[in-house]
Amino acid sequence: MRGNIFLRALALVGAVSMAACGNTATTPSPTGSGTVSADPGPRLDVEPFGEVNGSAVSRYTLTNGRGMRVRILNYGGIVQSLEAPDRDGRTENVVLGFPTLDGYLASNGFASKPYFGAIVGRYANRIAKGTFALDGAVHQVPVNNNGNSLHGGTAGFDQKVWQVLWARSTDTAALRLQYVSPAGEMGYPGTLTATVDYTLDRDNRLTIDYTATTDAPTVVNLTNHTYWNLGGESALHVYDHKLTVHADRYTPTDATQIPTGEIAQVRGTPMDFTAPTPIGARITAADPQLMTGQGYDLNWVLNRGDGTALVPAAEVEDPASGRTLTVETTEPGIQFYSGNFLTGAYTGTGGHAYRQGAGLALETQHFPDSPNRPEFPSTRLDPGQTYHQTTVYRLGTR
Repeated sequence: MRGNIFLRALALVGAVSMAACGNTATTPSPTGSGTVSADPGPRLDVEPFGEVNGSAVSRYTLTNGRGMRVRILNYGGIVQSLEAPDRDGRTENVVLGFPTLDGYLASNGFASKPYFGAIVGRYANRIAKGTFALDGAVHQVPVNNNGNSLHGGTAGFDQKVWQVLWARSTDTAALRLQYVSPAGEMGYPGTLTATVDYTLDRDNRLTIDYTATTDAPTVVNLTNHTYWNLGGESALHVYDHKLTVHADRYTPTDATQIPTGEIAQVRGTPMDFTAPTPIGARITAADPQLMTGQGYDLNWVLNRGDGTALVPAAEVEDPASGRTLTVETTEPGIQFYSGNFLTGAYTGTGGHAYRQGAGLALETQHFPDSPNRPEFPSTRLDPGQTYHQTTVYRLGTR
């Protein structure tokens, strides 16, 4: 059965990409290093990548014909690699990840698992003590981080094999994944049907669209946990990257990294990235928030007003390579995490150990612990409603 599913997917993707692009594309190199070459247009290819508990895992390669190539697994919806050119046209993988499925599976057993490139949910970020109430009923979800629940619990969406609804290349290369989370999974009420679309266009934009519906009241907060290093996946750290966050405020946390409820101004603190600032410039400051997270691991309140349209969230620049990353989102917040708990225990796609600061995550989201904070934007989803968020990552050079 697994073989039949894979062959059908391969036939579909092959037919679409051949019709759209011809038969001139070559198989990407495993390390993602090289120079930009002529490409007839968007293309999508698929290959087997192992299996989890009898379910086939495949790797989908989205190429846009403009020097950008993204590899996505249907296990966890993981962005395994993303290649983009530098100012001289040389392409390199700029996200952290493992070379094989075994690396992702093994990392699930770590207390400080990295969630490299994955979709995290049903609730991204933290819920205090793993408890929340809906309509008077108290729900308990597994605690897995300082006595709190993080990224959905002990077996969140990052550990699921998602169904591939379609994969195609026309004017873009695109992939749609779906996962149905049954009522009671990880303690969450309601059966949640989550769909995630990845679209790579010819302007070097990777767009991630999330939708979800439920058959009973629940909470939902989805995001992607890609770690970026614009100097290249094997570069030592991101402390010289310049970061801008379009947020005048952030949500301070207690000693277990749960928001206190305060919405604080960033001005005059190490959390002020309203102008481009090297990540390492103030990361060792004797600030209680930085000391708790051993670096940056906080939620910023985006300057977006009351609307839900796409707004600028963040920009990152690597001065050495000239690569830039811009992030736009429909979400009210963004979690900036500076890779503080990478200890060298993980060997990445390029064969190098990832140590502290090897990559940074920019997780567009609703705020942590919102189910217990009625003053925060609501994460409640009821039957008949549709959860929707969009985030756009654009790679460029300067």
